[in-house]
Amino acid sequence: MEIRTTCLLMTLCLGIVSVSCEELLHRQKRVWIIDSFKIEEERPGPYPHVLGNINVEKKFRVGFHLHGQGVDLDPKGILSVNTNTGEILVHGKLNYEDHNKLKLTFEARDATNNVVDTRLGVEIEILDINDNPPVFENNLHIINLNESASQGYFLATVNAKDKDKKNTNNGTFDLKIVSITPTPPDDLEFFLQQTGETNGIKFKGCLDHEKSEKYTILVEAKDRGEVVQLSSTCTTIININDGNNHLPVFTGQTGAGSIKERDSGDVPVLRLQVSDQDTKGTEAWKAKYTIHGDKDQNFRITTDPETNEGVLFVQKPLDYEDGSLRNLSVSVENEAPYFSCKVKGRSATGLWDVVTTRGVSLTGLTPPLLPTRQVTVTVEDVNDPPIFTPAIKNVTVEENVEVGWYLETFTAIDLDRKHANTFTYVKGKDPCDCVAIDPKTGKITTTKILDRESPYVKDNVYQVTLFAIDDGQPPMTGTATLNIHLKDQNDNLPELEMATMDMCLSDEPSEVNITAYDLDGDPYSGPFYFQLQGNDVKGKWRIDPNNGYTVNLVKENTVYAGHHELLLKVFDLQGQGALHNLSVTVCDCSGVANCRMRRATGSKIGESAVGIVIAAMLLLLGFLLLGPPDDL
Repeated sequence: MEIRTTCLLMTLCLGIVSVSCEELLHRQKRVWIIDSFKIEEERPGPYPHVLGNINVEKKFRVGFHLHGQGVDLDPKGILSVNTNTGEILVHGKLNYEDHNKLKLTFEARDATNNVVDTRLGVEIEILDINDNPPVFENNLHIINLNESASQGYFLATVNAKDKDKKNTNNGTFDLKIVSITPTPPDDLEFFLQQTGETNGIKFKGCLDHEKSEKYTILVEAKDRGEVVQLSSTCTTIININDGNNHLPVFTGQTGAGSIKERDSGDVPVLRLQVSDQDTKGTEAWKAKYTIHGDKDQNFRITTDPETNEGVLFVQKPLDYEDGSLRNLSVSVENEAPYFSCKVKGRSATGLWDVVTTRGVSLTGLTPPLLPTRQVTVTVEDVNDPPIFTPAIKNVTVEENVEVGWYLETFTAIDLDRKHANTFTYVKGKDPCDCVAIDPKTGKITTTKILDRESPYVKDNVYQVTLFAIDDGQPPMTGTATLNIHLKDQNDNLPELEMATMDMCLSDEPSEVNITAYDLDGDPYSGPFYFQLQGNDVKGKWRIDPNNGYTVNLVKENTVYAGHHELLLKVFDLQGQGALHNLSVTVCDCSGVANCRMRRATGSKIGESAVGIVIAAMLLLLGFLLLGPPDDL
């Protein structure tokens, strides 16, 4: 490019900058940057308007050109240059938040050959105005806070941002609480606190659900704009969950407060009423009752879920003779642990001086003391039933004792202090009607022989029950039991389970089982000794072995077919024996499985033969009386 020696004169909206020839020769080798133009963002029209102009002092004609941001780079079409005059024109609004500076290239070209004569850098600074309010990250916060929360608790974050230029009044804002609805009481204050870059809402003092269930806090962010100040708000709603900061208070008692001795169950003795300022139906309201001074645990207490009353029941019968009055104390608390909060002092800075009480549980050992009410239950005297001392007796006798044998005497007593009842003794359970009881003395004797082997005796014990009935109003009954343990005697002989049997005719000895039993127990029963009687059994029949509970009857091959009657004597361990008849049938079992099948088959054949004979006799009788049929 041909070096020009002519100096340029650049005229700006703020003044004219002259450049020496020597400077020009030096600057032709780099991009030139001249003083920036300045334009305020969001400038109102009309458009286009002249931002400024650039003049080049030349003896020959030149053309002016402009490139870069605002022309052919974003934001496109906002700027242009008058080719002939060098005026820079603005065609629309500019936004500082999008572009705070525009960088362009200005060129002056020789009009004759379009060769670049001069190239300069141009910067246009966008001046910020306060056109953006601070904006909160969240416009609405809904917080559920327990009434027992401690002061200093972080409730919500209220951060905001401003798009205007930082470190200027337009981009700097302040936060403050502008309203709280409803107005907090004297012992509660909400405040803003900044920790690092986080702004949060906290509180001092004590929360109380009963004073207000909800607070609505409006926080404002306002910038420091010099011409105009912009602001926005966010809302924080704090719902106070009811806690147990009010203990229940006893208000009354209903019910008779008395019960008949020996009564118990689901009949309430009395009801205790309480009031509670906490929210009805919550764990902070629901009452929990505890009984004190009930060493024998005769009582229980439950909570009526509808009325919150304590309902006192007798769960174990009471005895008037142990005392006509029962003095108890009943304490009450809530299902939720108790807490309290009280402001003692308010400091200008920092948190306040607050005293709290927490964690009163079922033990009731931590303050404050639980509400307690004294309760007296009256026990009404009724006719007590006779009491046997002891109520169960055991006696041991040998079976088969004679009738009238004395067994035992039962005696009943009356626990009533106000009554002098007399008793009548009567028999209860006596399955075999084997005993009698004296109605005045309670003496028990036998009326029948007691048999250990009786079906009414279980495990050698015969059980009898008896009653003592007093003459009170109404009459009451006491019950006793006599267990009669029967000692065994050898009063039963051995028996056979089966005395009739079949055996098959064979060339070899054959055998069949014989089993014995004895109703007596050891040592009056088996194992048994078996012995065949009679001299005609030798060489024909024998027992093998002859001792035990089950033995074998062996038939020798000399025994013929037919029916045989044998005598068998069975002895117990004491040598007492019983003689039994054995009925044995011996038959040829070839063709049939056993003798029973042979007898059954023979019976059917015999029945057929008899039928044929009867039919023949009837036919003969017809011939004699009526003559032969016509067709004969």
